[in-house]
Amino acid sequence: MANMRSLMSSFSSYFKLLLLLLTISETFIQTSGYDFGINYGQIANNLPSPSRVAVLIKSLNVSRLKLYDADPNVLSAFSNSNVEFIIGLANENLQSMRDPSKAQSWVQQNVQPYLSQTKITCITVGNEVFNLNDTQLMMNLLPAMQSVYNALVNLGLSQQVTVTTAHSFNILSSSFPPSSGAFRQDLIPYIQPLLNFHAQTKSPFLINAYPFFAYKDSPDKISLSYVLFQPNSGSIDPVTNLHYDNMLYAQIDAVYAAIKALGHTDIVVRISETGWPSKGDPDEVGATPENAEIYNSNLLKRIQQKQATPANPSVPIDIFVFALFNEDLKPGPASERNYGLYYPDGSPVYNIGLQGYLPEMVIESKSNVLSINFLIYTITCLVLCWELSRL
Repeated sequence: MANMRSLMSSFSSYFKLLLLLLTISETFIQTSGYDFGINYGQIANNLPSPSRVAVLIKSLNVSRLKLYDADPNVLSAFSNSNVEFIIGLANENLQSMRDPSKAQSWVQQNVQPYLSQTKITCITVGNEVFNLNDTQLMMNLLPAMQSVYNALVNLGLSQQVTVTTAHSFNILSSSFPPSSGAFRQDLIPYIQPLLNFHAQTKSPFLINAYPFFAYKDSPDKISLSYVLFQPNSGSIDPVTNLHYDNMLYAQIDAVYAAIKALGHTDIVVRISETGWPSKGDPDEVGATPENAEIYNSNLLKRIQQKQATPANPSVPIDIFVFALFNEDLKPGPASERNYGLYYPDGSPVYNIGLQGYLPEMVIESKSNVLSINFLIYTITCLVLCWELSRL
């Protein structure tokens, strides 16, 4: 009877140890997430439901998503997921958002109800407004941003939710060398007060940067290796003497230079969109799955290494990849419908490596968890058998 009690005591102790080790191993896998974001566009008629997307994102350990609206179905599907969200206000809403009461109503309906369970950290007011040559829209942008920000202040939410807008890289009139970065002269009257707003509210300046566009337009002048983060001789900024081995970093520093030229060194630049299409029209040179795989794979490696740009070595690059899915209803050239990392059925468009970003790695990650758990279980059983042999 004493031996039996000893056996039961030993079994209980080892069972508790087994549960503890299994929990630790699972937690370790789940918390080793990846520090990049993905744009979750929905201009398509064949996408999986938000609840299924939530499972996909969790399996990938992606911690940040950017929406172009404030879809309540998506925000609800990601409740208690620890995924941080940037949500959006569409360009057509800028006029109404100038009205403080309407801005506050929008925040109360689209932000406040979800904050207790879904991490909304930023609101983009408009998208690439200065690229549309719509004077009224451009005039509405800053007042709309101010109204939304003031609504957050009134509701006590301004410390957890920032307000910004995303820009096309075309707002620059000069981008090379990076130190010569400058905004278009016709946009400065709009951008200068916008920068003042960013500095005042400590919100980031978002830019959509696509080296693909530069390569597509001048494939005979721009090195493919330079835009794909592959080994190349790079370029040197003659003013700063800084060496650039890829175009994206040069573009980021050009934006910093343009902001500095308008008197600000207190604003952080983040990439709200970048990516590479896996397919395009015949005149869209370089739009292939091979190039898309190389671009995104190399980019994610650099993000994981917490790299920074040459002119801002203390500020790790902060990037949202475009996009989660191919979107079949997007207008424009074929490339616009083929930026996705995934097809709507959840299968990867291409494999960007073994870092856990795609389903192949998710399966491998689960296998790793099972392998670790099996090893722990086996060791525990062996120890238990050894204890039994001593009785």
